[in-house]
Amino acid sequence: MPVPHKDQFGKPVGHPIENWTGCALPPRSDMTGSHVIVRPLDVARDAQQLFDANSKASDGSRFTYLPTGPFADFAAYKAWLEGMTASDDPMLHAIIDKVTNTAVGVAAFMRIDPKNGVVEVGNINYAPALSKTIGGTEAMYLMMKRAFDELGYRRYEWKCDDQNAPSRAAAARYGFTYEGTFRNHLVYKGRNRDTAWFSITYEEWPAIRAAFEAWLAPDNFDDAGQQRKRLEDLRP
Repeated sequence: MPVPHKDQFGKPVGHPIENWTGCALPPRSDMTGSHVIVRPLDVARDAQQLFDANSKASDGSRFTYLPTGPFADFAAYKAWLEGMTASDDPMLHAIIDKVTNTAVGVAAFMRIDPKNGVVEVGNINYAPALSKTIGGTEAMYLMMKRAFDELGYRRYEWKCDDQNAPSRAAAARYGFTYEGTFRNHLVYKGRNRDTAWFSITYEEWPAIRAAFEAWLAPDNFDDAGQQRKRLEDLRP
């Protein structure tokens, strides 16, 4: 059992955090893995590649649970990217396939709270070339590694529409803990959104990191590229 903490009045309080000074903002630099590079999005460099990669989808259903899209044409998509990259929060990144050297997905650090060491990953949209690939999982690992190992964040969040079953499943696969649903949280695309909240804390990260690294190891995949062990089976 954890030792209870009390203040000078004998009231129960949270455990002390020694020498906490907060965290830095995520830097605008590349996160490089074996399969992908996650780099701050550059509209001039990445927009056309991303639009073309998304165009390989059979329909616009990949945008159902995102606040914008699908986009009718490149000009509309580029305008959205320009708005998204106009500030440091959200900090939108392109995910680059190292084999083809093309942008095939996006993800952002957002709701960045350096004072309290909290950051969310969101605005995730994988084109067909990235979906259900080793690189897609590696991109999420690289962003977590930056938040926890490089910058010392204490809490890493994932939020999604409560009706978004694939996103909820992805959060569980990556090791996030479901914390609850905020009812009537948002209105987007003319409809209500109940938002499911998930998190990973810095105490949980070492075991989750070890699972990612074991899953990403080359010997976890056969000659056809099929996994030998599932990511969720590698966690304690």
